[in-house]
Parts: sequence; C-alpha cells; structure tokens
Amino acid sequence: MSEQNQNSKNNKSTTSSSTNSTNTPEAQKLSGAQAVQTSGWRKLLAKKWVFPTVYIAAAAIILTLVWVYQGTQLDKQTSTTAHETVSESTTDVTKETQEQAEEMVANNESLGWPVEDAQAINVVKGFYDEKASEEERIAATVEYNQTFSPNTGIDIAREDKQGFDVLAAMTGTVTRAEQHPIMGSVVEIEHPNGMKTVYQSVADVTVKKGDAVKKGEKIATAGRSEMEKDLDVHVHFELYENNQLVNPTSYLSKN
Repeated sequence: MSEQNQNSKNNKSTTSSSTNSTNTPEAQKLSGAQAVQTSGWRKLLAKKWVFPTVYIAAAAIILTLVWVYQGTQLDKQTSTTAHETVSESTTDVTKETQEQAEEMVANNESLGWPVEDAQAINVVKGFYDEKASEEERIAATVEYNQTFSPNTGIDIAREDKQGFDVLAAMTGTVTRAEQHPIMGSVVEIEHPNGMKTVYQSVADVTVKKGDAVKKGEKIATAGRSEMEKDLDVHVHFELYENNQLVNPTSYLSKN
C-alpha cells in the first residue's frame, strides 16, 4: 500500500514537473512568437496583392535572364558577322590587288614569239614594208588566185615542215576563235597594253572567245591555209598596236 502511494506521488510529481516546464515564461514567450509568426504569414498570404506581386517579380527575373542571354547571343552573332565581313573585305581587297598586279605585269610584258623554241623556226615570209627594198617587198607579197597583196604579218614554219605548238605571244583575252574558209582557223587576242595579236593558218584550237590566256600558253597548233597553201604547215602571225598594223619583227628578237 505504501509502494502504490509512492508511485502515485511520483507520477503526480512528473506531471507537475512537465506542467511547470511548459508553463515557464521562456516557453510561453517562444510559443507566443511562433503563433505570431504563423499568424503574420497567414495574414500576408490572405492579401490579394501578394500572389500577383510574386508572379510579377518572378516574371521580371525570367525576362531579365532571357534578355541577358539574348544579349550574349547577339554579341556573339555580331562578332561573327563582323569577322566574316572583315574576311570578305580582305578577300576582295586581295583579289583586286592581285588583278591590278596581273594587269600591271601584262601592261609591261614584252612581245614573245608565238612558239616555244624560236631557234627551231624560220620566218618564211616577212612583213610587207613600203620603206623596204624592192626585193624585200616582192618577197613579202602574197599571191592568191592570180592576185597579189602585201603580207600583213609574218609567216613562221619549221625547216622540216613539221607541226608545232602555237603559243600566246602576250597575256590577254581571246576576242575571236573561228574557222575561216581561206585563212584556216583564226585566233585573235587583245592585250591590256593596247596591242592585239592574230594567229592565222592554225589547227586544233584550244581556246574560245572570252578566254583569258597567259603569255606562253598553248592556244593551237600550226596548220595550213588556202591563202598560203604553198607554205605548207605554218602560222601567219600579225601584230596591231592601237589598231594599226605593225611589223612583229620590230618587237621580237631570237634569244
């Protein structure tokens, strides 16, 4: 009986201690602060303007991030475009400079023989020069159908009468490449320095009108013509300076 009384007293003491602990001033203050904070959040969330304000703030943050990202991409794109523009401009300038350099070289080019080896060919009929001797003028006369006419260029052939390659005498642009019933195939090339070269009695033409050719580039092979069939395989070569016929040998020398 005394043991039960003792346990009963201990339980009462524990309950009383727990109650006292809960009712201490510190516990009451803490509980009250939590209640106030919870009540404050509820009141705040209960206001109508809270959620729209939060939504607007979130949207503003998202828009700011999007703007920053787009700005970064635009900077990259602008940088790439600027780089490409500079590259294109540099390419255009380089190309223009190269063309100008090539034109300058072409303007300063000297006339070359229209063959690879000038030592391997002979001038079998010369240019008709009114100031030359009578013998030279007769030798430079062309007969066709019992008609005599002055030779407007020089005729070149190999001593063994074999064929050979015909080369461009200077850099220029092909302005004519066609077959002529009397002169055989004909090729004309205009040059930047006001000169024009004409190649008649050729065969196997490798260029066409509008082609750009370099000095020494093959344009045909030696052939035959009805006009000068007595010369067999040869090339008739003419030179114009400012649209005036001139003697090609005045500009040529056999090195």
